[in-house]
Amino acid sequence: MQIQKISKTVASALAYIKDAIDPQSKGNIEKVMQLTWRAASDLEYGLFLFSLKHSEERSSSWKLPPIKQPKIESLLASTQDILEEAAKSLEADDLKEAHKKTWIARGQLLRIHDFFEKKQRKT
Repeated sequence: MQIQKISKTVASALAYIKDAIDPQSKGNIEKVMQLTWRAASDLEYGLFLFSLKHSEERSSSWKLPPIKQPKIESLLASTQDILEEAAKSLEADDLKEAHKKTWIARGQLLRIHDFFEKKQRKT
């Protein structure tokens, strides 16, 4: 039951990310921010469900390497790829890998939010 809920949260987050790519190319930052926040919300819930399912601690290898000057386009594309991998891992019943990919995708979304916050402070 919880695996189905997790799969739905990953699928929903993936849909939001896909929907954010077009507004990004058109420069609609507000829409991109809204869609990425919704995706992040879904992933937070999915990660909560993962924590209920298995209480293994996250590995330190799950940390994202720092990026000096992130590009939103590449962050959105990589987040989409990671979420697709997470969905495949869930289908294959590889929960540890799905958990890892979901955690990494969440980190990517945090980077996107950080980028937008810094951009707003400058203006």
